[in-house]
Amino acid sequence: MLHMKFSSRVSSITPSTTLAITAKAKELKAQGHDIIGLGAGEPDFNTPQYIIEASYQSMLEGHTKYTPAAGLAELKKVICKKFAMDQGLEYSPAEIIVTNGAKHALALLFQTILEEEDEVIIPTPYWVSYPEQVKISGGVPVYVEGKEENNFKVTAEQLEGAITEKTKAFILNSPSNPTGVMYDEEELIKLGELCVKHNIFIVSDEIYEKLIYGDKKHVSIAQLSPELKNQTLIVNGVSKSHSMTGWRIGYTAGRKDIIGMMSNLASHTTSNPAVMAQYGTIAAYEKEDGSVEKMRQAFEERLNTVFDKVLAIPGFTCVKPQGAFYLFPNVKEAVINGGYASTDEWVEALLEEAKVAVVPGSGFGADDNIRLSYATSLEQFEEALERIHNFVINIK
Repeated sequence: MLHMKFSSRVSSITPSTTLAITAKAKELKAQGHDIIGLGAGEPDFNTPQYIIEASYQSMLEGHTKYTPAAGLAELKKVICKKFAMDQGLEYSPAEIIVTNGAKHALALLFQTILEEEDEVIIPTPYWVSYPEQVKISGGVPVYVEGKEENNFKVTAEQLEGAITEKTKAFILNSPSNPTGVMYDEEELIKLGELCVKHNIFIVSDEIYEKLIYGDKKHVSIAQLSPELKNQTLIVNGVSKSHSMTGWRIGYTAGRKDIIGMMSNLASHTTSNPAVMAQYGTIAAYEKEDGSVEKMRQAFEERLNTVFDKVLAIPGFTCVKPQGAFYLFPNVKEAVINGGYASTDEWVEALLEEAKVAVVPGSGFGADDNIRLSYATSLEQFEEALERIHNFVINIK
């Protein structure tokens, strides 16, 4: 057999830690076991009907052909309008690119701004794909720990300590996956001032901006000053806000020269996002019928119902999330008390014995934690917590 040498960039990618647990859960389910999965990274609601109908209608009207690689002009105008209404940010259509989901937007962005060995500062815990996308683009991930006692947020002092002459970008994810925490305006200003001072790009992932609880309000770092807007690339999309994960529509707003280069790259890789999904997104923003708020309220109700029950599990501590739909409890004590060597091992045993699938924190750069998604029915989540509680107290 011919020996193949593969690309070092692709070979360096770390396999997703969630894959093994997901595969095991599916295997047990196929064997007839009653598995409850708390790993979902998507809302458990269907896409609102008015969006589906608008997309269908666009196809009936003949909108089934190529669009510009960077997206429909009409959709880009709608996105500009959304930024103006929500954040008071003024962008032109030339400063917007529409992509095949926010993940694709981030991949294009890193490939556009990174040279070999450029460093990207990534706060931990992080969304699993950030480091891998940086590595694929020839960059070097530099991790800064968002300490649990500081609600998993990095400070300006920590950021400054990580900056070198090779630093090209800083990733900001607020509200965060996996922790659900948010940075306030004062924190953003301090972080932003450093990025401007050192001429570092801010990659602001705002995909969960519509899923915020209590009296918190979303603030984009780009809206805080003209200098910060110029330094920031906002990545967003409709996957989480409108329960459109499968539609694959994301977008980036930022400097015209960067957006232009991302568009060139898209034209030679994916071409345009699916046209009917783009028309569905126009409707999502233009004809909002209250579905987004209903979904947000349902998530908030679930969070407030289950949070104390998570805290009641022996050996669990948890920072209360302010957005997204995840809980990220620290389970170190429960793991040690159970005699397990690692959280990953504990998670595997939980699946085998209690039939509950959760995501180990190792995939997010936080070995002592697990991620629980409350994008599942309240009944299922409460049943899962009861099983976890029993599993912990019955450990010998």
